[in-house]
Amino acid sequence: MRFRVSFINFLNSVPLGWGFLRGSYRQSFEILFDVPSECARHLSSGEADVGLIPVIEYQRIDGLRVLPRISISAKREAKSVLFVCRKPLLEIRRVAVDTSSRTSAALLQIVLQSFYRRSDVVFEPHRPDPSAMLEDHDAALIIGNPALRVPSRPLHVVDLAQEWNRFTGLPFVFAVWAVRSGVDLGPDAALFYQSRDEGLQQLERIAELYSQRLSLPRAEILTYLSEYLDYGLDGENLRGLTTFFEMARDLGLIDTVRPLDFYPLGATHTRTQDASQIRP
Repeated sequence: MRFRVSFINFLNSVPLGWGFLRGSYRQSFEILFDVPSECARHLSSGEADVGLIPVIEYQRIDGLRVLPRISISAKREAKSVLFVCRKPLLEIRRVAVDTSSRTSAALLQIVLQSFYRRSDVVFEPHRPDPSAMLEDHDAALIIGNPALRVPSRPLHVVDLAQEWNRFTGLPFVFAVWAVRSGVDLGPDAALFYQSRDEGLQQLERIAELYSQRLSLPRAEILTYLSEYLDYGLDGENLRGLTTFFEMARDLGLIDTVRPLDFYPLGATHTRTQDASQIRP
């Protein structure tokens, strides 16, 4: 039986899934190509066994276990999770929110409400179309591949991971591999790490391929993948994740903070760590 894996169909995810998509582990899994919110829905409904989920969904879906030491994170800037404004930030009133990722939406609320004390902003869900979003809103949350094409002028562009780092001094974790309750991956668990390692060795090839697909310069894509994104889940990233959960709880975006339950792996693959013991 092949496990069903829900995979985020964004450029920032490609290095994690390279082994499954084009590398040595093709045919290892049944791949579902989704936006982040659909990854969470498929995992919650049982339509997927493993999902690359927005991290806030871990707090909303019971019984999930996280594959340790692997994520999509940004140590400082992310370049693909942007708050794009037509007005100065303090004049923003109505914001169009791409609901493809609920983690990014929660991060935006934390930035505006907790960091800038803007509790008067109205958030309105919108399909991911930057031009339409900005046509009748003061600002828009734009994520994923469309964010890589957003011009820096005449708009005011805020990189939300950079803003998070500026206020907290911590990285931001966007997504993790989560395993549905009751699923035993057995030896296939190691393939997620081998796929990532293979992807990180093939960044030049990924940049060449996706330069054509996204009509972006190859060098720009290579810089984005190799310098802006982090695919580990080290102690610093875990502190950022714990802080995010706590701030989301304080704003009422989640009910409680459930400590990370890591999927158990053999010592040859990785080392588990209890996030509840890590404090920012």
